Amino acid sequence: MEINEYQNRTQDTAVYPGGGEKGGFEYTLFGLCGEAGELANKYKKVLRNQDTYLNNAGKLADELGDVLWYVARLAAELGYTLEEVASFNIDKLAIRKQYNELKNHGSDQ
Repeated sequence: MEINEYQNRTQDTAVYPGGGEKGGFEYTLFGLCGEAGELANKYKKVLRNQDTYLNNAGKLADELGDVLWYVARLAAELGYTLEEVASFNIDKLAIRKQYNELKNHGSDQ
């Protein structure tokens, strides 16, 4: 499936409470944060159980799919396709790479 096709198909399941100009934006923004937290929590349980992420890839991918849904809807709320957002990001990173600004910002920062 192409990325913009996916985004278009998410519209079929986009049901937001409330309304108003910012209703969909806020719902998808907070939903994205919540789903990212659920993904992290699933991985925390993997660590607690001294397991590996690869042994739990299906569960993690399921949560990642929920993150993707919210990313797709949030982009739509902003008036962008996922392809446009991806392109903006790749272009930004290419410029940073060109100027040697891609760095590992570890604990020494």
